[in-house]
Amino acid sequence: MTRAQQVGVIIGLAIVAALTILRASDPPLLKQAREVTFDEYQRLAPRAFENLPVRVIDIDEASLREFGQWPWPRDRIATLVDRLSDMGASAIAFDILFAEPDRLSPRTVVRDVPGIDAGLLGQLPDNDEIFARAIAGKPVVLGFGLSNEGNYRPPVKAGFAFTGESPLGAPPSIRAATPLRPQLEANAAGIGHISLNPGAASNVVRAVPLVLSDGEQLYPNLALEALRVAQGASTYLLADAPNVPDTITQVKIGDFIVPVTAAGELWLYVSPDTAERYISARQILAATGASPATRAGVEGSIVFVGTSAAGLQDIRTTALGQNVPGVSLHAQTVEQILSGRFLSRPDWADGLEILSIAVAGSFLVLVTTFVSPAVALACGLLITVLALVASWLAFFYAGLLFDPLAPIVSGSITHFGATAFRFLVIDRERREVRRAFGHYLSPSLLYRIEHTPNALRLGGDDRELTVMFVDVRNFTQISERLPPAAVVGFLNTLLDALSHHVIANEGTLDKFIGDSIMAFWNAPIDVDKHASKAVHAALAMRETLARLNADDAFGFGDEQKVGIGIGIHTGLACVGNMGAETRFNYSAVGDAVNIAARIESSCKEVNFDILVSESTAKMLPDCALLEAGALGLKGKSTRTRLFAVVGDEHLAATAQFAELQSIHRQLVEALRSRSAASRKIVSAAKLAAAGLTPELPEFYRRISRRSEHFLHESAERADRSAE
Repeated sequence: MTRAQQVGVIIGLAIVAALTILRASDPPLLKQAREVTFDEYQRLAPRAFENLPVRVIDIDEASLREFGQWPWPRDRIATLVDRLSDMGASAIAFDILFAEPDRLSPRTVVRDVPGIDAGLLGQLPDNDEIFARAIAGKPVVLGFGLSNEGNYRPPVKAGFAFTGESPLGAPPSIRAATPLRPQLEANAAGIGHISLNPGAASNVVRAVPLVLSDGEQLYPNLALEALRVAQGASTYLLADAPNVPDTITQVKIGDFIVPVTAAGELWLYVSPDTAERYISARQILAATGASPATRAGVEGSIVFVGTSAAGLQDIRTTALGQNVPGVSLHAQTVEQILSGRFLSRPDWADGLEILSIAVAGSFLVLVTTFVSPAVALACGLLITVLALVASWLAFFYAGLLFDPLAPIVSGSITHFGATAFRFLVIDRERREVRRAFGHYLSPSLLYRIEHTPNALRLGGDDRELTVMFVDVRNFTQISERLPPAAVVGFLNTLLDALSHHVIANEGTLDKFIGDSIMAFWNAPIDVDKHASKAVHAALAMRETLARLNADDAFGFGDEQKVGIGIGIHTGLACVGNMGAETRFNYSAVGDAVNIAARIESSCKEVNFDILVSESTAKMLPDCALLEAGALGLKGKSTRTRLFAVVGDEHLAATAQFAELQSIHRQLVEALRSRSAASRKIVSAAKLAAAGLTPELPEFYRRISRRSEHFLHESAERADRSAE
């Protein structure tokens, strides 16, 4: 390497370092360019409108012409609630503030007339009271706005539970709120904030905060609260990034899990505005009653009441560039959750983009310096194409948002700077060398002098792992009937007790996923008999859970016993540090992980708490195992043979288990041959299983209804024998 080349590399890498630092600081201009890029992706492939049970009850121009200017008297709003409720709306959410008394209320109007008898006022109707009575007992969600004055905080009608560190510092902050009328506040089934992009510099609504925080309490937004009320749920469950305080990764509402940004925001994946989403309030309030089509649109739907009237100034801009009523974005939030089509920008995306600038820039500097500007240009164009294609495919197929512009622009600047230096300095020196030595050296030797090869080697770590998934049974029902603090205490008590057995048996705790545990054995260091140690950990979890239930450690009483399901599989997986340079997790990925998760899900179907795959069972010759049949696991083309773990080596050596094992073999053969004697053998198995483990009676009670699992296995074995 010549001195000029050394200087060129130093200058080029300095440019790369400056661009990397610039991207790491993420100035507003880069943020704006990134957001515009993501907007263009949505315009190229917007979310298709689906006829989901979500509707906007629109106080449109036609409604205002028929019923008069806004605001309407609240007895009319009460009539709207009654009619929507009668039509079967699952939730009625108002994107309207009810902060002031109804100025059109008869009692309010007459009170200001001089000489009116005070006794008469009490006999006049009050529209706020009429509206409050109308919403009582109905699935009505009221909205509140943000305010910079006062210290009012609305009541929270639902509980919040979270795993790991407290997320109270993650969401956007709320200083104060617009107060609701007391009787409305008391009778509403839910209360949520209506702010779509508080504090955002742009008027384009790209992400919606699902929760706000005042540092002590979380407050849901209108769409989230409407979805909760529609399901009859009582608690939100927030998950955070492991070991990272003040972050949120997902929000669970009833049966729905919503991935969010670290600040608890949902990236909006909008669909084009369409008339199918709207029902005019005039149609609901029609004197002749609503039409059958209108009733069908409302029945079972989550309805949002708002306005599209231009004069009421609730118009927002979407990523598609359309100006739409703000209420439609609340509706689209719920549509997106129901459809399961999410956009997400992983927390490691910034790190990946910063790393790509450093790596691609350094590569272009070296190629430009030691190869040729033409080759560097070709490499730069290839990097550009790959960045654009990878970013687009990640968006189109996985809903992931990666910025292709930062590495592309940085690479272009780097290439230009390195090329300019080369032409000014390095190529001049090279031309002098060629002119001086051209008469003495062959062209091939000159080429070797001018060029220096470089190589980059990448690698991975594939290992045989035993993977375990543990999940709490009926967690949704448990969380619905407990206050948030009790849900957190329950999870902490249970997961702490169970996870100790993973560590005690030389396993690696990968992560806590809500009410679930993922663990694996044989990484990062080799673990002897890793399958056996995983099973011993599972058996210890069974004993610990039984003790906790017996001691009523959860405070549920005898009527509620906590159950778990455990799935274990042994196979090849990739394990290592995954994530960004500044934030990563040591984790495992691969088919073995997926199979273990599917086996855990099969515990419900088999009606047994610990199941292992055949590959794991082969590594447990001395454990007390019973065939559980061959089940179809999600994503697998063939059925997977599973085994129920009754106990350890000591139990396997007992005469009682030997008797049960013999009866079980007879039962399996009877099920495979569809013998009528299977019922009698099941009864014998139940008697033999008495006292071994409490889960066995339920296992045998279900086994007769799963005969096809054994028939299928028999057929597959016959096919393999024929081959």
